[in-house]
Amino acid sequence: MEHVTEQDSAPKQQTAKALTGLRDLVLKGEVLPGERLSEVALADRLKVSRTPLRAALQKLEQEGLVVMIPSGGYAVRSFSRQDVIDAIELRGVLEGTAARLAAERGVPPVKLKAISDVVASLDAVVAPGPGAMDFGLYEMLNERFHRQLATLSGSDVLSREIERITSLPFASPNAFVNTEADVPAFQRTLVVAQTQHRAIIAAIELREGARAEALAREHARLARQNLDFVTEEQPDLRSKVLALALMSG
Repeated sequence: MEHVTEQDSAPKQQTAKALTGLRDLVLKGEVLPGERLSEVALADRLKVSRTPLRAALQKLEQEGLVVMIPSGGYAVRSFSRQDVIDAIELRGVLEGTAARLAAERGVPPVKLKAISDVVASLDAVVAPGPGAMDFGLYEMLNERFHRQLATLSGSDVLSREIERITSLPFASPNAFVNTEADVPAFQRTLVVAQTQHRAIIAAIELREGARAEALAREHARLARQNLDFVTEEQPDLRSKVLALALMSG
C-alpha cells in the first residue's frame, strides 16, 4: 500500500489553492471579462508558484470561465445576456432529459430513497417560511438534489454534460440563492422550487417520463425569471449575484 507523503500532496494542495483563489477573483469581478491574466501577478497575489497556477488556469478553461488568447496566456471569458439565458435553458434540457430517462428506465430503490431523503430535508428547511429560512443549508441540499438527479438515469454521458454546464456559475442551480436571502420576491421562488423538487421525484417514481421532463425544464426556468428580475427590474442587485460578474452589458 502506497503512502502519500507531505511532499507528494503539496503540489495538489497548491493547485487546489490556486484554483479556489483564481475562481474567486473571477466570480467576484476582481478580474474583468476580457482582461488578460498575468501569471506572474496572479502567482504573487495568490501566494502560489506558476506551475499550480497554470494547472488552475487549464481547469478554468475546461469549465469555460477563461479562454486562451492568440498572444498567449489566458483571459477571463465574457458572456452576453443571451449566453447566460442559453446556458440556463440548456441545463433545463439536460436535467429534463435525465428526469425523463430515469422515469422510463426506472431507478434503483436505494437511489430513489437517497434523493427522496434530500427532498424531505429541503422540506424542513423551507417549512419555517422565507424569513426564517437557513439559506446556507438550502444551498447545500439543493446542490445535492441536482447532483443526484443528474445520476438517476444511469447515463454517465448525461451526468458529465450536466456537470459541464452547471460548472458555469450562472447556470448552477444555486446561482441566485445567495441573493434570495435579501429579496422577498426571490425568497418566494424557493418555495415554488421545493414544490417542483417534490413533483419531479413523484413523476420519476410513477414512471411518468414526459411529466418528469416537463417539470425539470420548468424548474430551470426559475433561474431565468430571477435573471430577468435582476437585469430588468432591480439592476442594483446585480452586484450581489457573483456569477453575473462575467456577464457583459
